[in-house]
Amino acid sequence: MKAALVGTDGTLLHEARRATGRERGADAVVETILAFAADLRAHGEEHLGESAVAAGVAVPGIVDAEKGIAVYAANLGWRDVPLRALLGERLGVPVALGHDVRTGGLAEGRIGAGRGTDRFLFVPLGTGIAGAIGIAGAIEAGAHGDAGEIGHIVVRPDGPDCSCGQRGCLETLASAAAVTRAWAAASGDPAADAADCAKAVESGDPAAVRVWQDAVDALAAGLVTALTLLDPGTLIIGGGLAEAGETLFTPLRAAVEERITFQKLPHIVPAALGDTAGCLGAGLLAWDLLSTEVSA
Repeated sequence: MKAALVGTDGTLLHEARRATGRERGADAVVETILAFAADLRAHGEEHLGESAVAAGVAVPGIVDAEKGIAVYAANLGWRDVPLRALLGERLGVPVALGHDVRTGGLAEGRIGAGRGTDRFLFVPLGTGIAGAIGIAGAIEAGAHGDAGEIGHIVVRPDGPDCSCGQRGCLETLASAAAVTRAWAAASGDPAADAADCAKAVESGDPAAVRVWQDAVDALAAGLVTALTLLDPGTLIIGGGLAEAGETLFTPLRAAVEERITFQKLPHIVPAALGDTAGCLGAGLLAWDLLSTEVSA
């Protein structure tokens, strides 16, 4: 878990990290979050001379931000956790709850790689692939809170089975986890991962180049579908796979440009905030919450 005290302009005033401790069970994870937040508030009082005036928290899985409920998170064993209410009771301040990818996208769009862009799409490439749709400084959640799930665009109907029930979803072919699986099989090394594949590509390994290009082609196909629907000015790529730098971005830009016809080519840029994006975004959610309450 990553936590921070964040100023009104998004400045990181203090940062801390702790293990989630999920092996102790779902309830223990919730208690760890509450204690972490309380300790962070105490740090602000002691070292910065004032207490936090609001809190934001970003969590994975299915999130009902309006009701403040973490509906479901498989990795944490959560179902219907009223996290906003629990955190509000512990801290005594207003609390905003958000989805981790959309919250990270908010930070990237407002103070990171998309700063100054009216419309952007943030796509982190990690274990899976998700997306955050940025419009006028806010993130579009959709009618049911599911907007941006581009990892489940089908790009190859005869492709691998996906946990969502479809076949050939983008994240089964172009996520960091997908590249890891493909390279482990192609290299014969079960311990090899996506980062190893990127290094092998840079050294000119033909098998690695084939695995990498296959993922890039699938990613470009999914992204062009998203670009056609959303027409963003900037496309921000983050997550573990983006750490390969131009080994990813040079062929990806070429593959996207090759596929577009009438669509306008967006700026395709790497994320700027790294793994602090969700944490900073949670701070922005908290400040937005206060602004909304003041205007109301």
